[in-house]
Amino acid sequence: MNSAANTFRLLHLEDSEPDHALALAHLRRSGIRVEAVRVDTRAEFEAALDQSWDLVLSDYHLPGFTGLDALQILRERCARDGRNLPFILVSGQIGEDTAVQAMRNGASDYLLKHNLARLAPAVEHAIEAARTQRARKAADRDLEASRQRLSELAQHLQTSVEAERQAIAREIHDDVGGSLTALKFELDWIRRHAPKPEVPEFNARVLSALETVTHAIESSQRIMQNLRPAILEQGLVAALQWMTSRFEKRTGIQCEFRTPHEQVVLPPGVPLVAYRVAQEALTNVSKHAHAGRVVVDLSLSGGVLSLEVSDNGRGLGQADLAKTRSFGIRGLHERASTVGGWVDLSSSAAGTTLILSVPLQPADPATGQNQAMPSSSETIAADDAEDTAWNPM
Repeated sequence: MNSAANTFRLLHLEDSEPDHALALAHLRRSGIRVEAVRVDTRAEFEAALDQSWDLVLSDYHLPGFTGLDALQILRERCARDGRNLPFILVSGQIGEDTAVQAMRNGASDYLLKHNLARLAPAVEHAIEAARTQRARKAADRDLEASRQRLSELAQHLQTSVEAERQAIAREIHDDVGGSLTALKFELDWIRRHAPKPEVPEFNARVLSALETVTHAIESSQRIMQNLRPAILEQGLVAALQWMTSRFEKRTGIQCEFRTPHEQVVLPPGVPLVAYRVAQEALTNVSKHAHAGRVVVDLSLSGGVLSLEVSDNGRGLGQADLAKTRSFGIRGLHERASTVGGWVDLSSSAAGTTLILSVPLQPADPATGQNQAMPSSSETIAADDAEDTAWNPM
């Protein structure tokens, strides 16, 4: 009710003043304080709905319309303004079919005028149920808003991480890589112009230093590749071919890449998301799956890009997927959502399959080509696969 004294505002749709007074008397005898307004025409009822009420109590037979008509008017009004106003139907003569129809249409309850003993409990129950429903809807709205804010935060963090990775990659390339290359040239010059090149120990040390610098240059290039995959500039197909080939050489696990496309034209951000998902999936396979074979499939059909990574490893259990610190899987979902896609993960004793699906813009009817901008590796955040594989183990 509106207060601790059980006061509430009642809109009573009733064409009989004595019946109106009788209903109020029943409520007041039950200790319910009422502020009631009686109306008996459609126009008065529609006008009264502009005010704030706790409950509508309606007769069935009314001048020019029925209680079911009033219920329909109320439902339409509540749908427009988002209110949840309970409606109780009261009538001297109401058939079972009519009562059932009223309940199906959203009435909170129905009563007979010659038996109003249940009026007060019905009113209290209807108002409390409406309050509970409003509170639940408000909680649902707050929860959805919280989820949206959390998703936006996760996407912002991913974007920030990727921007930082690109900045670090540029610094490694410009500063560390440049310095190492210059050092290699200097060491090679010293080797060639040394005053005593016949000294074996001197040549051995210079060659060892050159080998160390060469290894450092290769390491910096590998780190830059992980931080910012420049291979994507050649397209997603070429990048996945390179990735799977390198994975097989590094791990010894047979890795097959299959696609019917020589190249795919994708919107900005999508290639990097697909690349990172495949990278993380392969890293997880190498660390945890104990697989002997992996297949990576890339397809573009019906305006949807699909990337499937499947292995014949030991699979994941429900306990693995439910681990509280299984942030990698959640990160995959967030990463996919940044480009409007989603990730499906299934696992059994026969292996694990991960599918990334990203709806794209519809094809141009004139050319049959996807109306997407050229691929780009900007704006989408992704963590280094070596550190952020989905890793539920």
